[in-house]
Amino acid sequence: MKQRIITGVLAAALFIPVVWIGGLLFVIGTYFIATVALYEVLRMRSIQFRSIPGAISMITLWIFLLPNEYYDLLNQLNYSKIETALLSVLLLLVYTVLKKNRFTFDDAAFAVFAMLYVGIGFYYFIETRDADSGIFWVVYALVIIWSTDSGAYFIGKSMGRKKLWPDISPNKTVEGFIGGIVSALAGVLILYFLVPLDTTLWYLLIASVILSAFGQIGDLVESALKRHYGVKDSGNILPGHGGLLDRFDSLLFVLPLMHILQLI
Repeated sequence: MKQRIITGVLAAALFIPVVWIGGLLFVIGTYFIATVALYEVLRMRSIQFRSIPGAISMITLWIFLLPNEYYDLLNQLNYSKIETALLSVLLLLVYTVLKKNRFTFDDAAFAVFAMLYVGIGFYYFIETRDADSGIFWVVYALVIIWSTDSGAYFIGKSMGRKKLWPDISPNKTVEGFIGGIVSALAGVLILYFLVPLDTTLWYLLIASVILSAFGQIGDLVESALKRHYGVKDSGNILPGHGGLLDRFDSLLFVLPLMHILQLI
């Protein structure tokens, strides 16, 4: 627990100022986190990062993460992000032939899906921070995730009886799931009255229920992935916490949904 607290404090001391400053520093930081997260996902299936599939996935991720303000870099080459993704699919399929199926169709599909799984969430991380009042929407997302995690943990630990999804995450309970949503609503209410956001309160609360629920589902998705591949943590870059993907799995679901719900 002591190591977990120390790591959390040090990580927050680096993460929060970078998010607050924004700009190019934030983009570089997001690229770093996303790259490590992709490495952690690929490693679960024993796809080496220092390999042709690893390089294709990484380069495609980097292009996918390009903020809109830098999109001219692709336009000058007369390519779109979709075309780049399609090219990566073709290259990975060609590699299955070159490796005589030692790198299989399933491996190629996993590499593409890993890139999308990581890339979509972190792309919206950049887009959220660059939006009008972006810093406040990032804070809103973090309040939902941290409040949900805290509420689910403490309420689940003290009141939890009915298992939520024991085959995937045996410690999570229905009571904890509901408690996480209630805690998220409390956190959002406090944030709203401290810093009123540019939306009506009733819609913000409805959206917060959805985001809190999907944030917990995002955590279950990563748990299912780790359980399938027999991995306890996605990595060990954060002592006491595991990998970066373990810390950002909920964010990968919450941020795209914030845009789909048109909060931003």
